[in-house]
Amino acid sequence: MTTVAITLFALLLLKHFVCDFVLQTPWQIAQKGIYGAPGGIVHSGIHVAGTLVALVAVLTPPLTIITVLIAEFIVHYHIDWSKEQTVRRLNWRVGARFWNAIGMDQLLHGLTYLAIVIYVAGRVRQGI
Repeated sequence: MTTVAITLFALLLLKHFVCDFVLQTPWQIAQKGIYGAPGGIVHSGIHVAGTLVALVAVLTPPLTIITVLIAEFIVHYHIDWSKEQTVRRLNWRVGARFWNAIGMDQLLHGLTYLAIVIYVAGRVRQGI
């Protein structure tokens, strides 16, 4: 299971880079701070699609996949929305505070992926 966990974590990190930096558009960025706006929903949906690919690649059981995808959508959306709210309301658009907010955002996403790996590893170990 260790190899599967490491592989899944690596795939989730790669997915995060692609979805957060390569595929993210200015439209998504502009709307992530507006609760319920399509841009933020689409952005989180793209992340969930990438996570689906990673989970299928390591042969995760279907019920576990569904649970993870729902949880990740909710968590990812709210991490991004919260970061945008902080940056906009406190006017942290430039400088160290902006980069600290970006760093916290990325840390929280990374910890989310660690939680996903722990959850998936536990479910697979239990045969669920």
